[in-house]
Amino acid sequence: MEQPEVKFYDHVDDALLKYAVVIAKCQGKWVFCRHKDRDTLENPGGHREPGESILETARRELAEETGASEFTLTPVCVYSFSDYGMLYCADITALDGGLHHEIREIYLMDDLPDRWTYPLIQPKLMEEARRRGMI
Repeated sequence: MEQPEVKFYDHVDDALLKYAVVIAKCQGKWVFCRHKDRDTLENPGGHREPGESILETARRELAEETGASEFTLTPVCVYSFSDYGMLYCADITALDGGLHHEIREIYLMDDLPDRWTYPLIQPKLMEEARRRGMI
């Protein structure tokens, strides 16, 4: 069976956006999360809640999954895999909030992980942000 590919867009109708994913850095290090049920690493992000803007989704997910309490978010682009999502970059200046119950721990890393939770998607998002000069 053929794997879907990650595609990138400058804009789609807001109603189509179901996810927000955040490429985050703190003090010059990449910020990744480890879910309580997995041994792999992932970018902060998640599903959009009813009535929430996609920017609010990105803010909430970043805070819940990393403990970030002070940060700036910059939109990168829309992506699609099976659904549409919005990709952001974040510069975190304070990590003093609590972690959401589903996240076991966060990692501050000099290099990108070897074991991604979503290896068909996350490296492509990183590549696109780099290609667009965002990271």
